[in-house]
Amino acid sequence: MPGLQSLRAESGGASLPVQAARETGLGGDGSGSRRFVAVGNLLGFQQNQFFPETPGKAFEETTLLKPLAEIRDQITVYRGLDHGLRGGHFAVHTFLSGVLHHESKQRPDGNVTIDQFIADEIGTQTRFPSLTVGSEGGIHGGCQLSWTKSGVRVPPITGPAALFEKLFVTESKARRSHQIRENSLQASILDSVVEQAGSLSKRVNRDDKAKLDEYFSSIRDVEKRLQARRRWADQPKPQPPFEKPADTNTVDDLPLLYELIALALQTDSTRVATLEIGGSFLPQDLGIDKSYHSLSHHGNDDEAIANLITLETYQLEQFGTFLSRLAAIEDGDQSLLDSTAVLFGSGMGNGNSHTNTDLPIVLAGGGYGRGEFKKLATKGPAKVPLCNLFVDIAQRMGVSTESFGTSTGSFS
Repeated sequence: MPGLQSLRAESGGASLPVQAARETGLGGDGSGSRRFVAVGNLLGFQQNQFFPETPGKAFEETTLLKPLAEIRDQITVYRGLDHGLRGGHFAVHTFLSGVLHHESKQRPDGNVTIDQFIADEIGTQTRFPSLTVGSEGGIHGGCQLSWTKSGVRVPPITGPAALFEKLFVTESKARRSHQIRENSLQASILDSVVEQAGSLSKRVNRDDKAKLDEYFSSIRDVEKRLQARRRWADQPKPQPPFEKPADTNTVDDLPLLYELIALALQTDSTRVATLEIGGSFLPQDLGIDKSYHSLSHHGNDDEAIANLITLETYQLEQFGTFLSRLAAIEDGDQSLLDSTAVLFGSGMGNGNSHTNTDLPIVLAGGGYGRGEFKKLATKGPAKVPLCNLFVDIAQRMGVSTESFGTSTGSFS
Protein backbone atom coordinates (compact mmCIF):
# COMPACT_ATOMS: atom_id res chain seq x y z
CA MET A 1 0.00 0.00 0.00
CA PRO A 2 1.63 3.31 -0.99
CA GLY A 3 1.92 6.06 1.63
CA LEU A 4 -0.66 8.81 1.90
CA GLN A 5 1.69 11.41 0.44
CA SER A 6 2.24 9.34 -2.71
CA LEU A 7 -1.51 8.72 -2.96
CA ARG A 8 -2.05 12.46 -2.98
CA ALA A 9 0.66 12.93 -5.56
CA GLU A 10 -1.00 10.40 -7.84
CA SER A 11 -4.27 12.31 -7.60
CA GLY A 12 -2.76 15.71 -8.37
CA GLY A 13 -2.49 16.79 -4.74
CA ALA A 14 -6.06 15.91 -3.79
CA SER A 15 -7.00 13.10 -1.46
CA LEU A 16 -7.16 9.94 -3.55
CA PRO A 17 -9.76 8.28 -1.29
CA VAL A 18 -12.14 11.23 -1.58
CA GLN A 19 -11.49 11.63 -5.31
CA ALA A 20 -12.06 7.92 -5.87
CA ALA A 21 -15.20 8.02 -3.76
CA ARG A 22 -16.66 10.71 -6.00
CA GLU A 23 -15.74 8.83 -9.15
CA THR A 24 -17.25 5.55 -7.95
CA GLY A 25 -20.40 7.09 -6.52
CA LEU A 26 -19.68 6.17 -2.92
CA GLY A 27 -22.06 8.76 -1.50
CA GLY A 28 -24.69 7.22 0.77
CA ASP A 29 -28.39 8.03 0.95
CA GLY A 30 -28.11 10.20 4.07
CA SER A 31 -27.64 13.44 2.17
CA GLY A 32 -27.98 16.43 4.51
CA SER A 33 -28.32 14.28 7.64
CA ARG A 34 -26.76 15.53 10.85
CA ARG A 35 -23.51 13.84 11.84
CA PHE A 36 -21.15 14.00 14.81
CA VAL A 37 -17.44 13.26 15.20
CA ALA A 38 -15.41 13.60 18.41
CA VAL A 39 -11.61 13.54 18.48
CA GLY A 40 -10.00 13.14 21.89
CA ASN A 41 -6.36 13.51 22.86
CA LEU A 42 -5.28 11.42 25.85
CA LEU A 43 -2.59 13.80 27.11
CA GLY A 44 -3.85 17.34 26.57
CA PHE A 45 -2.10 20.27 24.88
CA GLN A 46 0.28 23.04 25.87
CA GLN A 47 -2.32 25.53 27.02
CA ASN A 48 -0.16 28.64 26.58
CA GLN A 49 0.47 27.61 22.97
CA PHE A 50 -3.14 26.64 22.34
CA PHE A 51 -5.46 29.33 23.72
CA PRO A 52 -5.61 32.85 22.25
CA GLU A 53 -6.00 35.95 24.43
CA THR A 54 -8.48 38.02 22.43
CA PRO A 55 -12.12 36.83 22.45
CA GLY A 56 -14.23 37.11 19.32
CA LYS A 57 -13.35 36.86 15.65
CA ALA A 58 -10.05 38.74 16.01
CA PHE A 59 -8.41 36.02 18.10
CA GLU A 60 -4.67 35.47 17.70
CA GLU A 61 -3.23 32.68 15.58
CA THR A 62 -1.42 30.75 18.31
CA THR A 63 1.25 28.15 17.59
CA LEU A 64 -1.17 25.22 17.90
CA LEU A 65 -4.08 26.92 16.14
CA LYS A 66 -1.98 28.02 13.16
CA PRO A 67 -2.61 24.71 11.30
CA LEU A 68 -6.34 25.58 11.31
CA ALA A 69 -5.83 28.96 9.62
CA GLU A 70 -7.28 27.86 6.26
CA ILE A 71 -10.46 26.60 7.92
CA ARG A 72 -10.58 29.32 10.60
CA ASP A 73 -14.05 30.57 9.67
CA GLN A 74 -15.46 27.06 10.28
CA ILE A 75 -14.22 26.65 13.87
CA THR A 76 -15.05 27.99 17.31
CA VAL A 77 -12.43 27.74 20.06
CA TYR A 78 -13.66 27.55 23.66
CA ARG A 79 -11.80 28.18 26.91
CA GLY A 80 -13.35 27.51 30.30
CA LEU A 81 -15.34 24.38 29.44
CA ASP A 82 -14.72 21.25 31.53
CA HIS A 83 -16.43 18.87 33.96
CA GLY A 84 -14.94 20.26 37.17
CA LEU A 85 -13.29 16.92 37.94
CA ARG A 86 -9.97 15.73 39.32
CA GLY A 87 -8.10 12.52 38.71
CA GLY A 88 -5.46 13.08 36.05
CA HIS A 89 -5.24 10.09 33.71
CA PHE A 90 -8.03 8.38 35.66
CA ALA A 91 -10.45 11.16 34.71
CA VAL A 92 -9.55 11.39 31.02
CA HIS A 93 -12.32 8.89 30.26
CA THR A 94 -14.88 11.53 31.34
CA PHE A 95 -14.14 13.77 28.34
CA LEU A 96 -17.35 12.82 26.51
CA SER A 97 -19.45 11.91 29.56
CA GLY A 98 -18.68 14.28 32.43
CA VAL A 99 -19.03 11.37 34.86
CA LEU A 100 -16.32 9.33 36.58
CA HIS A 101 -16.78 5.62 36.00
CA HIS A 102 -16.73 4.70 39.71
CA GLU A 103 -19.41 7.32 40.45
CA SER A 104 -21.79 6.23 37.70
CA LYS A 105 -23.48 3.23 39.31
CA GLN A 106 -26.51 5.10 40.63
CA ARG A 107 -27.06 7.25 37.54
CA PRO A 108 -29.84 6.23 35.06
CA ASP A 109 -27.48 6.63 32.10
CA GLY A 110 -24.29 5.66 33.94
CA ASN A 111 -21.27 7.34 32.42
CA VAL A 112 -22.54 7.05 28.86
CA THR A 113 -20.59 9.23 26.45
CA ILE A 114 -22.28 11.68 24.13
CA ASP A 115 -21.42 9.65 21.01
CA GLN A 116 -23.14 6.53 22.40
CA PHE A 117 -26.02 8.61 23.77
CA ILE A 118 -26.66 9.92 20.26
CA ALA A 119 -26.04 6.55 18.60
CA ASP A 120 -28.65 4.91 20.84
CA GLU A 121 -31.25 7.22 19.30
CA ILE A 122 -30.23 7.49 15.64
CA GLY A 123 -27.83 4.59 15.14
CA THR A 124 -30.37 2.27 13.51
CA GLN A 125 -30.44 4.54 10.45
CA THR A 126 -26.99 3.39 9.32
CA ARG A 127 -25.06 0.13 9.04
CA PHE A 128 -22.91 1.07 12.03
CA PRO A 129 -24.60 2.96 14.90
CA SER A 130 -21.18 4.44 15.66
CA LEU A 131 -17.49 3.90 14.99
CA THR A 132 -15.00 4.04 17.85
CA VAL A 133 -11.39 4.28 16.69
CA GLY A 134 -8.39 4.23 19.01
CA SER A 135 -5.59 2.18 20.49
CA GLU A 136 -5.52 -0.69 22.95
CA GLY A 137 -1.87 0.06 23.81
CA GLY A 138 -0.35 2.62 26.13
CA ILE A 139 -1.42 3.65 29.62
CA HIS A 140 -4.46 2.66 31.67
CA GLY A 141 -5.97 -0.05 29.50
CA GLY A 142 -6.22 1.43 26.04
CA CYS A 143 -8.88 3.63 24.49
CA GLN A 144 -11.23 5.10 27.12
CA LEU A 145 -13.16 7.53 24.93
CA SER A 146 -16.55 5.79 24.50
CA TRP A 147 -18.79 4.20 27.15
CA THR A 148 -22.28 2.70 27.02
CA LYS A 149 -25.21 3.36 29.38
CA SER A 150 -24.43 0.07 31.11
CA GLY A 151 -20.94 1.31 31.99
CA VAL A 152 -19.11 -0.83 29.45
CA ARG A 153 -16.13 0.55 27.57
CA VAL A 154 -16.62 0.41 23.82
CA PRO A 155 -13.61 -1.47 22.42
CA PRO A 156 -11.93 0.50 19.64
CA ILE A 157 -11.13 -0.29 16.05
CA THR A 158 -7.37 -0.24 16.41
CA GLY A 159 -5.91 0.79 13.05
CA PRO A 160 -6.48 1.71 9.40
CA ALA A 161 -6.53 -1.92 8.24
CA ALA A 162 -9.26 -2.96 10.68
CA LEU A 163 -11.30 0.18 9.96
CA PHE A 164 -10.97 -0.39 6.20
CA GLU A 165 -12.22 -3.98 6.57
CA LYS A 166 -15.17 -2.91 8.69
CA LEU A 167 -16.23 -0.30 6.15
CA PHE A 168 -15.55 -2.01 2.83
CA VAL A 169 -14.94 -5.77 3.13
CA THR A 170 -18.19 -7.70 2.68
CA GLU A 171 -18.41 -11.03 4.45
CA SER A 172 -18.81 -14.23 2.43
CA LYS A 173 -22.28 -15.55 1.66
CA ALA A 174 -21.74 -18.34 4.16
CA ARG A 175 -20.79 -15.86 6.87
CA ARG A 176 -23.80 -13.64 6.11
CA SER A 177 -26.13 -16.67 6.22
CA HIS A 178 -24.68 -17.58 9.61
CA GLN A 179 -25.31 -14.03 10.87
CA ILE A 180 -28.93 -14.16 9.68
CA ARG A 181 -29.49 -17.46 11.55
CA GLU A 182 -27.76 -16.03 14.62
CA ASN A 183 -29.98 -12.94 14.54
CA SER A 184 -33.10 -15.10 14.33
CA LEU A 185 -31.97 -17.20 17.29
CA GLN A 186 -31.22 -14.13 19.40
CA ALA A 187 -34.61 -12.64 18.48
CA SER A 188 -36.33 -15.85 19.59
CA ILE A 189 -34.49 -15.82 22.92
CA LEU A 190 -35.34 -12.16 23.39
CA ASP A 191 -39.04 -12.85 22.80
CA SER A 192 -38.95 -15.50 25.50
CA VAL A 193 -37.19 -13.16 27.94
CA VAL A 194 -39.73 -10.39 27.31
CA GLU A 195 -42.61 -12.79 27.90
CA GLN A 196 -41.16 -14.03 31.22
CA ALA A 197 -40.31 -10.50 32.40
CA GLY A 198 -43.81 -9.30 31.51
CA SER A 199 -45.33 -12.06 33.60
CA LEU A 200 -43.00 -11.26 36.50
CA SER A 201 -43.84 -7.53 36.45
CA LYS A 202 -47.41 -8.31 37.56
CA ARG A 203 -46.18 -9.89 40.81
CA VAL A 204 -43.48 -7.53 42.10
CA ASN A 205 -43.49 -4.47 44.36
CA ARG A 206 -42.95 -0.88 43.27
CA ASP A 207 -39.15 -0.85 43.76
CA ASP A 208 -38.68 -4.08 41.87
CA LYS A 209 -41.00 -2.83 39.14
CA ALA A 210 -38.74 0.20 38.67
CA LYS A 211 -35.80 -2.17 38.20
CA LEU A 212 -37.82 -4.20 35.73
CA ASP A 213 -38.61 -1.03 33.80
CA GLU A 214 -34.85 -0.41 33.49
CA TYR A 215 -34.51 -4.00 32.34
CA PHE A 216 -37.21 -3.51 29.69
CA SER A 217 -35.39 -0.39 28.52
CA SER A 218 -32.25 -2.48 28.02
CA ILE A 219 -34.26 -5.07 26.11
CA ARG A 220 -35.63 -2.38 23.81
CA ASP A 221 -32.05 -1.28 23.09
CA VAL A 222 -31.13 -4.86 22.19
CA GLU A 223 -34.20 -5.09 19.95
CA LYS A 224 -33.10 -1.94 18.10
CA ARG A 225 -29.65 -3.41 17.51
CA LEU A 226 -31.10 -6.70 16.30
CA GLN A 227 -33.42 -4.92 13.88
CA ALA A 228 -30.47 -2.97 12.51
CA ARG A 229 -28.42 -6.14 12.10
CA ARG A 230 -31.26 -7.82 10.22
CA ARG A 231 -31.59 -4.81 7.93
CA TRP A 232 -27.92 -4.80 6.92
CA ALA A 233 -27.04 -8.52 7.12
CA ASP A 234 -27.77 -9.21 3.46
CA GLN A 235 -26.69 -5.88 1.99
CA PRO A 236 -23.20 -5.57 0.49
CA LYS A 237 -20.88 -2.85 1.69
CA PRO A 238 -19.66 -0.01 -0.57
CA GLN A 239 -16.88 -0.83 -3.00
CA PRO A 240 -13.49 0.23 -1.61
CA PRO A 241 -12.02 3.27 -3.39
CA PHE A 242 -8.42 2.14 -2.74
CA GLU A 243 -6.51 -0.89 -1.53
CA LYS A 244 -6.42 -2.00 2.10
CA PRO A 245 -3.82 0.04 3.98
CA ALA A 246 -1.27 -1.38 6.40
CA ASP A 247 -1.04 -0.47 10.08
CA THR A 248 2.18 1.29 11.06
CA ASN A 249 1.42 1.97 14.74
CA THR A 250 3.01 5.40 14.36
CA VAL A 251 1.84 8.91 13.59
CA ASP A 252 1.56 7.82 9.93
CA ASP A 253 -1.69 6.02 10.82
CA LEU A 254 -3.45 9.26 11.74
CA PRO A 255 -4.01 10.69 8.22
CA LEU A 256 -5.43 7.36 7.02
CA LEU A 257 -7.75 7.07 10.00
CA TYR A 258 -9.11 10.53 9.27
CA GLU A 259 -9.52 9.62 5.57
CA LEU A 260 -11.47 6.50 6.45
CA ILE A 261 -13.72 8.32 8.92
CA ALA A 262 -14.49 10.88 6.21
CA LEU A 263 -15.43 8.04 3.85
CA ALA A 264 -17.56 6.40 6.55
CA LEU A 265 -19.56 9.62 6.79
CA GLN A 266 -19.71 10.14 3.03
CA THR A 267 -20.99 6.62 2.38
CA ASP A 268 -23.50 7.02 5.23
CA SER A 269 -22.03 3.91 6.85
CA THR A 270 -22.34 5.79 10.14
CA ARG A 271 -23.29 9.24 11.39
CA VAL A 272 -21.39 9.07 14.67
CA ALA A 273 -17.65 8.47 15.09
CA THR A 274 -14.94 8.98 17.69
CA LEU A 275 -11.16 8.95 17.41
CA GLU A 276 -8.82 8.85 20.40
CA ILE A 277 -5.19 9.91 19.95
CA GLY A 278 -2.87 8.44 22.55
CA GLY A 279 -1.71 5.08 23.78
CA SER A 280 0.45 3.72 20.96
CA PHE A 281 0.68 7.06 19.14
CA LEU A 282 4.42 6.66 18.48
CA PRO A 283 6.26 9.84 17.49
CA GLN A 284 9.48 8.41 16.04
CA ASP A 285 8.58 9.39 12.49
CA LEU A 286 8.61 13.02 13.62
CA GLY A 287 12.21 12.71 14.76
CA ILE A 288 11.34 12.24 18.44
CA ASP A 289 12.94 9.31 20.28
CA LYS A 290 10.93 9.46 23.52
CA SER A 291 7.45 8.18 24.27
CA TYR A 292 4.52 10.56 24.06
CA HIS A 293 3.46 9.78 27.64
CA SER A 294 6.89 10.41 29.14
CA LEU A 295 7.14 13.71 27.27
CA SER A 296 3.83 14.85 28.76
CA HIS A 297 5.53 14.79 32.19
CA HIS A 298 7.93 17.44 30.94
CA GLY A 299 8.74 19.16 34.24
CA ASN A 300 9.17 22.41 32.30
CA ASP A 301 12.13 20.98 30.41
CA ASP A 302 12.55 23.08 27.25
CA GLU A 303 13.50 20.18 24.97
CA ALA A 304 10.57 18.03 26.13
CA ILE A 305 8.15 20.93 25.65
CA ALA A 306 9.53 21.58 22.15
CA ASN A 307 8.97 17.91 21.27
CA LEU A 308 5.44 18.07 22.64
CA ILE A 309 4.67 21.14 20.57
CA THR A 310 5.92 19.25 17.49
CA LEU A 311 3.60 16.33 18.33
CA GLU A 312 0.63 18.54 19.10
CA THR A 313 1.14 20.71 16.02
CA TYR A 314 1.10 17.54 13.90
CA GLN A 315 -2.21 16.52 15.49
CA LEU A 316 -3.74 19.94 14.72
CA GLU A 317 -2.39 19.75 11.16
CA GLN A 318 -4.12 16.42 10.58
CA PHE A 319 -7.30 17.68 12.22
CA GLY A 320 -7.25 20.74 9.94
CA THR A 321 -6.77 18.49 6.92
CA PHE A 322 -9.75 16.40 8.03
CA LEU A 323 -11.95 19.49 8.30
CA SER A 324 -10.84 20.65 4.85
CA ARG A 325 -11.59 17.16 3.51
CA LEU A 326 -15.15 17.28 4.86
CA ALA A 327 -15.57 20.80 3.48
CA ALA A 328 -14.62 19.52 0.01
CA ILE A 329 -17.18 16.68 -0.02
CA GLU A 330 -20.62 17.54 -1.36
CA ASP A 331 -23.58 16.57 0.82
CA GLY A 332 -26.72 17.58 -1.02
CA ASP A 333 -26.72 21.35 -1.41
CA GLN A 334 -24.04 21.84 1.25
CA SER A 335 -20.72 20.33 2.29
CA LEU A 336 -20.22 17.34 4.56
CA LEU A 337 -18.61 19.70 7.08
CA ASP A 338 -21.76 21.83 7.10
CA SER A 339 -23.75 18.80 8.24
CA THR A 340 -21.11 17.40 10.64
CA ALA A 341 -20.37 18.79 14.09
CA VAL A 342 -16.73 17.94 14.83
CA LEU A 343 -15.48 18.20 18.41
CA PHE A 344 -11.73 18.26 19.11
CA GLY A 345 -10.15 18.37 22.55
CA SER A 346 -9.00 16.37 25.53
CA GLY A 347 -10.08 15.17 28.95
CA MET A 348 -6.71 16.45 30.18
CA GLY A 349 -6.18 20.18 30.63
CA ASN A 350 -2.51 20.18 31.58
CA GLY A 351 -0.63 16.92 31.08
CA ASN A 352 2.34 17.94 33.19
CA SER A 353 0.29 18.80 36.28
CA HIS A 354 -2.41 16.21 35.51
CA THR A 355 -5.34 18.62 35.74
CA ASN A 356 -8.71 17.94 34.14
CA THR A 357 -9.98 21.53 34.07
CA ASP A 358 -9.73 24.30 31.47
CA LEU A 359 -9.93 21.76 28.67
CA PRO A 360 -8.81 22.64 25.13
CA ILE A 361 -11.97 22.58 23.02
CA VAL A 362 -12.51 23.25 19.32
CA LEU A 363 -15.91 22.76 17.71
CA ALA A 364 -16.15 22.88 13.93
CA GLY A 365 -18.84 22.57 11.25
CA GLY A 366 -22.41 21.51 11.88
CA GLY A 367 -23.52 25.10 12.39
CA TYR A 368 -21.02 25.63 15.20
CA GLY A 369 -18.05 27.02 13.31
CA ARG A 370 -18.20 30.83 13.51
CA GLY A 371 -14.54 31.79 13.36
CA GLU A 372 -14.54 32.84 17.01
CA PHE A 373 -12.74 32.37 20.30
CA LYS A 374 -15.10 32.22 23.29
CA LYS A 375 -13.58 32.70 26.74
CA LEU A 376 -16.01 31.50 29.41
CA ALA A 377 -16.04 31.83 33.18
CA THR A 378 -13.90 29.22 34.94
CA LYS A 379 -15.66 29.38 38.33
CA GLY A 380 -18.68 30.80 40.14
CA PRO A 381 -22.36 30.91 39.07
CA ALA A 382 -21.41 31.88 35.50
CA LYS A 383 -19.41 28.67 35.04
CA VAL A 384 -20.79 26.56 32.17
CA PRO A 385 -20.23 22.76 32.22
CA LEU A 386 -18.98 21.12 29.04
CA CYS A 387 -22.01 18.80 29.27
CA ASN A 388 -24.27 21.78 28.51
CA LEU A 389 -22.64 21.91 25.10
CA PHE A 390 -23.23 18.18 24.71
CA VAL A 391 -26.94 18.72 25.31
CA ASP A 392 -26.98 21.20 22.44
CA ILE A 393 -25.08 18.82 20.16
CA ALA A 394 -27.51 15.99 20.95
CA GLN A 395 -30.51 18.20 20.26
CA ARG A 396 -29.11 19.29 16.91
CA MET A 397 -28.60 15.61 16.08
CA GLY A 398 -32.34 15.08 16.56
CA VAL A 399 -32.24 13.61 20.07
CA SER A 400 -35.04 14.81 22.32
CA THR A 401 -33.32 15.60 25.62
CA GLU A 402 -32.98 18.45 28.09
CA SER A 403 -30.02 17.04 29.99
CA PHE A 404 -26.89 14.97 29.63
CA GLY A 405 -24.28 13.85 32.15
CA THR A 406 -23.65 16.67 34.61
CA SER A 407 -25.34 19.40 32.55
CA THR A 408 -27.05 22.27 34.35
CA GLY A 409 -29.08 23.70 31.49
CA SER A 410 -28.90 24.75 27.89
CA PHE A 411 -25.82 26.09 26.16
CA SER A 412 -25.71 29.53 24.59
